[in-house]
Amino acid sequence: MKLIITLVFFISAFSFSQNDYSISDTNPYGLPNPEAPEQIKDFEGLIGKCNCKSVTRKQDQTWAEPVDMTWEWKYIMNGMAVQDETIKADGKHSGSIRQFIADSSKWYVHYYSSNLPSTSLPTWEGEKKDNGNIVLYRDQKAPNGMEGFYRLTFYDISDLGYKWVGEWVDKTEKVVFPTWKIDCKKNTNNDSDIGVIKKNTLAFSKAYMDGDINALVNMYTEDGKIFPNNRKIMSGKNDLSSYWTIPEGVDVLYHKVTPDEIHIENDTAYDYGYYEGKTLTKDKKEVSWQGKYLIVWKKVNDDWKIYLDIWNNVAK
Repeated sequence: MKLIITLVFFISAFSFSQNDYSISDTNPYGLPNPEAPEQIKDFEGLIGKCNCKSVTRKQDQTWAEPVDMTWEWKYIMNGMAVQDETIKADGKHSGSIRQFIADSSKWYVHYYSSNLPSTSLPTWEGEKKDNGNIVLYRDQKAPNGMEGFYRLTFYDISDLGYKWVGEWVDKTEKVVFPTWKIDCKKNTNNDSDIGVIKKNTLAFSKAYMDGDINALVNMYTEDGKIFPNNRKIMSGKNDLSSYWTIPEGVDVLYHKVTPDEIHIENDTAYDYGYYEGKTLTKDKKEVSWQGKYLIVWKKVNDDWKIYLDIWNNVAK
């Protein structure tokens, strides 16, 4: 009996560990797996759902009227790959499964479509460029027989959305003929409680990086408390402002919080996960750090504010 119980526990724990980065209520688009190649975050700015306008070139070379569609991105295979799917106003679907192959240092993208089903999925190759654009290629001759590529580019990627263009280019990429353009805006109508907590988490990181300590402190309740390493509990606006004020000559270059779980019970919620960041010291040295955290939130006038905030570092 003991052996059976141990085996069941092992299988359950193993199964859970295989899905830590899969889609969940807390992370509806999944998470990047830290064991995946670091390029898994190339598409990080696209993860989520956008409302888009798609425009294609007609046979007479003029542009057709825009078509409404949604474009949704998520991490799949327990955070080891990326999948995207478009749904147009007429109900037609298309999408891709994207994997980064470390041996070739390239993304390989397999495209599929409900409009043009195929027994073999076309494959695109490419990578993220230094300017932040993601560029993919597939061999394709021009109508006149000239050798070249069909090139796909994601650009102007931000928290507000992104743009995409499909164009034929010659081998030198000096001859460029666009045939398809898409403009996407992030879906910002998520006013659910979890959505508000996630939005406030992002705002906390932004305020910290901007040095906007007033905005940061106002994200706590009036009696909010923090539990720093090796210090007594600090409470109230004055204590929090004193603690979070960034020393002169120091810059917070990067700060990110990644929730593992957000659970809500009435007007109280808890949230735990990991944080990471990078600081530029007075002597101009970059110092990276990371850790784990637990936050208790309280709902105040339809907003969620931090009541208890505890964290500590994790060794790399």
